Amino acid sequence: MSKTLILIIGIFITFLSTALGSLCVYFFKGKLHPKVNSSILGFAAGVMIAAGVFGLIIPAIEDSASWGNWSFVPITVGIILGALLLVVMDKLVPHIHKNQMMEEGPKNHLSKAKKLFLAVTIHNIPEGLAVGIAFSSAMQIGTLSAYLSALSLAIGIAIQNFPEGIAIALPLQEETGSKNKAFVLGSLSAIVEPLFAVVGLLVANLLSSIMPWMLAFAAGAMIFVTIEDLIPDAKLSSDSHFGSWGFMLGFIVMMILEITLG
Repeated sequence: MSKTLILIIGIFITFLSTALGSLCVYFFKGKLHPKVNSSILGFAAGVMIAAGVFGLIIPAIEDSASWGNWSFVPITVGIILGALLLVVMDKLVPHIHKNQMMEEGPKNHLSKAKKLFLAVTIHNIPEGLAVGIAFSSAMQIGTLSAYLSALSLAIGIAIQNFPEGIAIALPLQEETGSKNKAFVLGSLSAIVEPLFAVVGLLVANLLSSIMPWMLAFAAGAMIFVTIEDLIPDAKLSSDSHFGSWGFMLGFIVMMILEITLG
């Protein structure tokens, strides 16, 4: 497989996976069982944390080796800045957390369906950035194994995007009363992923001298959104062990991908 093809697959696979998950709205009736929903969200959280650590933070640590005993500085600062990006977005973009039904952002008259859509869209932005920055790092290294490592990050995100597409499409159907609207909105919530993957790729290429900072930045954004959204929602079931085991499984799947491809 050529490096260009790997890059193209990596950029678009996350969006396609969400669209396929949203397509399942035509085959489901009603809401997901709370235990199933907790398992899905826990799985997604496990993938995100593992992707942030194995796919972004560890490469950032390796790239910052020239800092010597101060190599923790770009990693720490990058993670904090990535988290702050999500804090700012939470304040600027009106949205609603689909399981906790807690509204954030400026006051507005948007429908609940649109707020749900915006919540998932915000969640998907750091995933796109992470993929783009990971591929930028791979381009600098130039080896096939580096490209495959970046692809493993994209595949891991895509794996968790499929059940996540289901988890967002069903509430959207309930709010809009239309399977077609739920599918379209669920799919479009992930269109930001390839868009921001390209943004992350271009910006990281321009700022290649601070790649460790960029990798840590993407990791911080992913980890923050996981801690704030996915993990609390995964524990809402009456039996929270389903969310915990989902997390463990997601973490293991992502770890295996990183080991086999990276």
